Amino acid sequence: MTTEPTPAQIARLIDHTLLKPEATAADVEALVREAVDLGTYSVCVSPSMLPLTIPEGADVKVAVVCGFPSGKHTSAVKAGEARESVSLGADEIDMVIDIGAAKAGSFDAVEADIRAVREAVPAPTVLKVIIESAVLDDDEIVAVTKAAVAAGADFVKTSTGFHPAGGATEHAVRLMSETVAGRLGVKASGGVRTLDDARRMIAAGATRLGVSGSRALLGADASAASAPVGY
Repeated sequence: MTTEPTPAQIARLIDHTLLKPEATAADVEALVREAVDLGTYSVCVSPSMLPLTIPEGADVKVAVVCGFPSGKHTSAVKAGEARESVSLGADEIDMVIDIGAAKAGSFDAVEADIRAVREAVPAPTVLKVIIESAVLDDDEIVAVTKAAVAAGADFVKTSTGFHPAGGATEHAVRLMSETVAGRLGVKASGGVRTLDDARRMIAAGATRLGVSGSRALLGADASAASAPVGY
């Protein structure tokens, strides 16, 4: 976008997210209604909440997390989880890498992990790779981003939103964007709470945003929200 994006344009970049462990089916139903009302690109939920009922005619995709939030699942478990989620209606999978493997410099293992999920859920399923950028140094961010490119992912994503080290930063988003060089999308998630936050992330190179408080961010009437949302 060459001009400052409007709230409506930003909404179309948002994965409207509810990943709290205490989330109920009623909370997720409210999340879907809110996503339709706000015009967000998708909803992002835990795999146990599938299948979702999207209102007929609504342009809302279903994104589901995988290996979440630690990434410390085996590749076979991640692949199976992703495959089952797609069979239950997921359009997109947001998988967490083995962050310890990245910290150890085992980038071939990171690539193999991503590739296992990619092979389990081939296109047109969209695969996003969560790298937990706040835990990684710049060289590690570049290396795991390159691994995601090599493994055939569609996006790299900054954060789960659960790690105490923090969420998305402009620096990480810019570094990821420069590394993918247009070959993959970049999703900024974790701590994107205001229009200014969203615009800064988009200016840094984000092409998707993970947001739990979408109504507050977009400046819409928060009284219409009927369920707690959050990450």
